[in-house]
Amino acid sequence: MLKRANAWIEKWIAFVTPTCLLLGVLFPEIAGRGVAYVPVVFAFMTFTGALKSSFKDIGAVLRKPLPLLLILAVLHVVMPCAAWSVGEMFFAGNRELITGMVLEFSVPAAVVGMMWVSIYKGDSSITLSLLVIDTVLAPLIIPLTLKILVGARVKMNPEEMMKDLVFMIALPALLAMCLNQFSCGKVKEKWPGKLAFWSKLCLIYCVICNSSKVAPYVRHMNLQRVFVAVCIMILAAAGYAIGWGISVLLKQDEKTRISMIYGSGMRNISAGAVIAAAYFPGEVMFPVMIGTLFQQVLAACYGSLIKRLRNREKGCKK
Repeated sequence: MLKRANAWIEKWIAFVTPTCLLLGVLFPEIAGRGVAYVPVVFAFMTFTGALKSSFKDIGAVLRKPLPLLLILAVLHVVMPCAAWSVGEMFFAGNRELITGMVLEFSVPAAVVGMMWVSIYKGDSSITLSLLVIDTVLAPLIIPLTLKILVGARVKMNPEEMMKDLVFMIALPALLAMCLNQFSCGKVKEKWPGKLAFWSKLCLIYCVICNSSKVAPYVRHMNLQRVFVAVCIMILAAAGYAIGWGISVLLKQDEKTRISMIYGSGMRNISAGAVIAAAYFPGEVMFPVMIGTLFQQVLAACYGSLIKRLRNREKGCKK
């Protein structure tokens, strides 16, 4: 029963996430009551996502680290700088919107990216290593990126932010890997399947609760916010495309290419929403949360393109 429910959510995740966002916007008074529990729920989600990881997987990838390093460079250098540049170009007078755009493209890779990599038969070890390393480094990378690009003009508390990120991301990921290590892989085999459905419910909970804070801005949409949404969509699509382009230029194999596409494109938006809700004005959350409308849909679109090109290559070989 739970497996079927989990499979259904995975199949329709591109529509489930925007629906959750809509529920939070339509019923902010109810959804807002759950915001206080989001960090704990998010920590469980991180723990579940990291259960498939092990120190051995990371070691194998670190012996040939180029694809991983390139993905990290796209995630935490290229895209944050691109988001900041677009923000300064079009929204120079609005510090909150620029901060939200930078935050949207500073958060770590998405755990749900593993699902897409598995569907299209990418290299799971690269994706697992990316998730673990990026997740553990997130408490350092996010505050540092925000401080460098927008810190001089935005009030924030990097120490408290780092503590929250350690609790929500780093500690659960390390705990999951340690359990795998001490159980000789038994936890890795049994627990992910049993906890997958509950992890999806946690994702739904986080999106609904966090989107309640952005409700006033969505309900009172104006041309500027519509333009912000368009910019976020283009930047998000560019992340996937840059990962794809680099993998082609470096002549990576198909499995590595798929991992680079989804690793460069998919973000842990829930983490960004938690940070935005806790440390910034509501308008900062708008660019972050609006990304949930596009991320899964873009992932599905790029997946269709991967499948089409794969079928074309098979046809040419015949």
